[in-house]
Amino acid sequence: MTTNRFTSFDQFWLYYLQEHAKPHTRALHYVGTTLVFAVAAFAVVGGNLWWLLAMPVAGYFFAWLAHFTIEKNRPATFTYPGWSLAADFKMYFLWLTGKLGPELEKAGVK
Repeated sequence: MTTNRFTSFDQFWLYYLQEHAKPHTRALHYVGTTLVFAVAAFAVVGGNLWWLLAMPVAGYFFAWLAHFTIEKNRPATFTYPGWSLAADFKMYFLWLTGKLGPELEKAGVK
């Protein structure tokens, strides 16, 4: 896979959703992303910013676990780290607001 496969985030977004087709994969991403926010809050409120170093571990552990065990594909973040991070947050907030369904349909995910 070439790093120039996608020329826009919109193109990548549809691919990203297809790579997260299984609900359990998305659920583990939501766990990881929620932990990212929890760790950030804990670090700021507790005044120990060293905890911020745990944010990528919290987020990626669950995401990669999902890809390797459930989805059985290679995480998109290995090739598209910036767009993958942005897409993860977009997926998370669309899920939280109940607006992810139409996006999954657009991407052909049932």
